[in-house]
Amino acid sequence: MAGGVTTEPDDQGLGRSRGGLTTKLHLAVEQGQKPLSVVITAGQRRDSLQLEPVLENIRVPRIGPGRPHRRPHRRPDEVRADKAYGSRKNRA
Repeated sequence: MAGGVTTEPDDQGLGRSRGGLTTKLHLAVEQGQKPLSVVITAGQRRDSLQLEPVLENIRVPRIGPGRPHRRPHRRPDEVRADKAYGSRKNRA
């Protein structure tokens, strides 16, 4: 396209900004700061839309005997996030 601007694929983790090529990592970590979920997006993607995919990707295996939970608990008791994630929908 004119000016070198093209549409990037949705599944690509590289995006363009004024500073050049950028990538964003959206993480969910436990209190010990071990990663539970990672979503990689292009730098120009909106942060607030990534909260749900990050939470949906959390998988915590059951340790010891017993059957795994049919519906894993993905609604945390507390979330600390950048103000970019502070939409009304995310706070609800």
